[in-house]
Amino acid sequence: MRRPCMLQSAIHLLLDCGVRFVKHPKIWLIAALFAFSASMSAARQAPTSAGAPQASAPQTPAPPNTRTYVGSLACKQCHAATYERWSKTRMANVVTDPKQHPEVVIPDFNKPDPLLTFKLSDVAFVYGTKWKQRYFTKVGNDYYPLPAQWDVSHKIWRAYFVQPNTDWWVPHYPADNMKRPTGPLCDGCHSVNYNIQTKTVTEWNVGCERCHGPGSEHVRRPSAQTIVNPAKLDFVRANDTCIQCHSQGQPLTNPIQGQYYDWPVGFHQGGNLRDYWKLEEHKLGETNFMHFADGTAHKNRMQGNDFTQSVMYRRGVTCFSCHDVHGTGNNADLIKPVGQVCLTCHGPSSPNGPHAATLEEHTHHQRGSTGSQCVACHMPKIEQTIADINVRSHTFAFITPSMTDDYKIPNACTSCHTDKNTDWARQAMRTWSNVSPWRAE
Repeated sequence: MRRPCMLQSAIHLLLDCGVRFVKHPKIWLIAALFAFSASMSAARQAPTSAGAPQASAPQTPAPPNTRTYVGSLACKQCHAATYERWSKTRMANVVTDPKQHPEVVIPDFNKPDPLLTFKLSDVAFVYGTKWKQRYFTKVGNDYYPLPAQWDVSHKIWRAYFVQPNTDWWVPHYPADNMKRPTGPLCDGCHSVNYNIQTKTVTEWNVGCERCHGPGSEHVRRPSAQTIVNPAKLDFVRANDTCIQCHSQGQPLTNPIQGQYYDWPVGFHQGGNLRDYWKLEEHKLGETNFMHFADGTAHKNRMQGNDFTQSVMYRRGVTCFSCHDVHGTGNNADLIKPVGQVCLTCHGPSSPNGPHAATLEEHTHHQRGSTGSQCVACHMPKIEQTIADINVRSHTFAFITPSMTDDYKIPNACTSCHTDKNTDWARQAMRTWSNVSPWRAE
């Protein structure tokens, strides 16, 4: 197979690093040659491009059309301990039938509220338990969202209706929840093997085969060669395991059979997500429903949009470098507590940073405090999930006070110190001897 043009790769690297010398051709040429040299070095050290695993031979399980889905219970027979951990996660319990599990219903449906215009008996599926809880009713073979949702944090009912000028698909559906089925808009990511013809699934929720691919061959002939292990894929396809649902985008082909879909129809683990899905585009400098002006996500479920912009992603870090979706005792299924997980790879005077003798010198907060956690500054809670409840960004970029002033992107300093303003944050950072004055703006 012919290698990609190295000069082209160098130019991409140059742009990726933010070098802009268009008005200075000589500097551009020198920078390009430098980037070319760097790309040659990186090719020997960094993870390779999509389709080329980092350390192991390519996995070649049977193609999806010759394998079938068997359901997570089939995996339990050999992987009982892992199954038990997973079964308690939110992944395994995204949507729940309240008739089978009445304990999942959080609000009191017997308490009157002007927004509560339906009965619990109307609810076929309950969706979510952490930040919000939504309710779906079933008509024929389709499910539809009911018009109220429960705000878990504030313990109040809120209206639920996707407004105009928000999600890209809104103009393609009537302004009526009962004409917006969850099949094309939600269910592909809340199930395993959603069939768009029959509107049936192998199982609801994020089961084993959502990440490991169809398991019939593995059940028949258990071995590492008969199942997809995301940890053994190249970093692009490994991350696509999560990005297939934790991103905002569109199928490459839309509409499909007369309906617009908001999930990657046709993708099965083991394939290439890029053949089915494109991420939401963003114009630099523009703030919209999906993005802040710099491209940081503006709403929840866009971790993939964020992460693919990050230095972490370019260095081959994967989602499961930090998370274990089989279940842990930590928030967000982190592999370690939030105050420790970043220190797996980072630490004082580490080549990966921070470039300081102690954590306190880097964070300028007392060790063990909330402000000393890496996520406080590099993953601020600025992406909306419901009302004023936000989740963490995943670009890992530090947002300066000036970015807030110029582009209205919330920064970590004043998001935490809510009684202060950006001038205070700027002046405080200028007193930090180990922070570049160009970064303190």
